[in-house]
Amino acid sequence: SGGIDSTVTALLCHKALGDRFQAFYVDNGLMRMGESEQIIRELKDLGLPLTPVDAGKIFLDRLKGIRSPEKKRKIIGKTFIDVFWTEALNLPVRPRYLAQGTLYPDVIESVSHKGPSSMIKSHHNVGGLPKKNPFRLVEPLRDLFKDEVRRLGTQLGLPETFIKKQPFPGPGLAIRIIGAITPERLRMVRESDRIVREEIGHHSIAATLWQYFTVLLPIQSVGVMGDQRTYENVAAIRAVSSQDGMTADVAELPHTLLAQLSHRIIAEVRGVNRVVYDISPKPPGTIEWE
Repeated sequence: SGGIDSTVTALLCHKALGDRFQAFYVDNGLMRMGESEQIIRELKDLGLPLTPVDAGKIFLDRLKGIRSPEKKRKIIGKTFIDVFWTEALNLPVRPRYLAQGTLYPDVIESVSHKGPSSMIKSHHNVGGLPKKNPFRLVEPLRDLFKDEVRRLGTQLGLPETFIKKQPFPGPGLAIRIIGAITPERLRMVRESDRIVREEIGHHSIAATLWQYFTVLLPIQSVGVMGDQRTYENVAAIRAVSSQDGMTADVAELPHTLLAQLSHRIIAEVRGVNRVVYDISPKPPGTIEWE
């Protein structure tokens, strides 16, 4: 995915296996604005044997009309396996193993220890994977937390900008769009997310935050544009501080910053006329909405 978890996993595998390792970057069509191009450049700069795969149409076709977050995650997990298998058939030697950057919090949230009610959500690379797949899974980071992975990344020589990159979910923007995914809704969440990353990223508070992003809600609200009534979408801003992602506190963003975020999103993102701020800690609210 190009995040720190999968990148550290890839570096470990490459270090251990040499030319027997092949990395794939699968663009699922659900990435943030300009992110795929940046990830491909960064991974190639690290010297990884990388094959980029543009699979956006496959993912979006399979997700069309799907509203359930659990179904989204399972569809994305199965589609990743399908894409990897298709690409693996083109390699000189058919691989038997698939390495993933699964972390301990992913396992905790995806596995039920006391029955169905205690599972929080299926992560696309844990509960979201099909039970039958052509690969044996290798998960070298499965017992680690995010802060431990960052320290490991430092030891492996990852640049500081990579180490401090904020977490981004494997299913991408699919779980930051509440309800069905459409090209228009993807556009709105991408544009609003870009504004939030720009504004907070340039503020001193950014260094204290774990994550900050936007979520597109499945509701519309009445607004006024000039003398005309509007009935358009609502975007939520989510910003939290945390040490390991297992618990999180609401970020105390200055009101002037929140006002600037709201002003820019409403002015620049066509189709959004209201912005709200999520003040839920984890627990009870998970960091991602789905």
